[in-house]
Amino acid sequence: MSTTVMALQARELYRFFRAGEEETQALRGVSLCVRRGETVAVVGPSGAGKSTLLGCLAGLDEPSGGDVRIDGVRISHRPEAERARLRARGIGVLLQSSNLVAHLSVTDNVRLARSAVRRATTVTVKDLLEQVGLAGRARALPRQLSGGELARAGLAVAVANSPGVLLADEPTGELDGDSERLVLELLRSRADAGCGVLIVTHSAEAVRVADRVITMADGRVHDDGC
Repeated sequence: MSTTVMALQARELYRFFRAGEEETQALRGVSLCVRRGETVAVVGPSGAGKSTLLGCLAGLDEPSGGDVRIDGVRISHRPEAERARLRARGIGVLLQSSNLVAHLSVTDNVRLARSAVRRATTVTVKDLLEQVGLAGRARALPRQLSGGELARAGLAVAVANSPGVLLADEPTGELDGDSERLVLELLRSRADAGCGVLIVTHSAEAVRVADRVITMADGRVHDDGC
């Protein structure tokens, strides 16, 4: 399988956690890929290892074994500073707990994300907020936003640097139907623009809009289709 068309590729990921004499195997040889322009949904019961997997894919956590590559560049098993630099340039992460700084406005949250990467962009912050439907809420603080607005503001931060990979952890978990559909349309539009999108979800609607579904159980994936 060629890595040239892969936005993201993980090979044989293992993640062990120890507490005293007890060892928990959160990931057990997980391999998967996300192609450019593709939306992939990762589903499975609570405790299956989905959030652990997303942390390793994003470079927020280090796998105990195996590696993760973004556009062919290995992000795992590097010093944290290097992982952070690669993540800022190539990966957008949308967390369920929000990736917004509470005391900053929506505009300043996006500017903060952009400050991590010195790269010219043709999309202004104003344009980006218009794309996610938040032009009129640019100066609002996170606490002043509705659930749907928070999700869209978090997405604006995640895509601030035009990443090639977008990872979303239950992005619609607490949204009403209309807000969920809007956020999923925005995620889908990123894939249509050439981004590789992976969504960890329990949502049937998110599964419906995905190109491919990966099922996790007991730290393993089943039929990832790569």
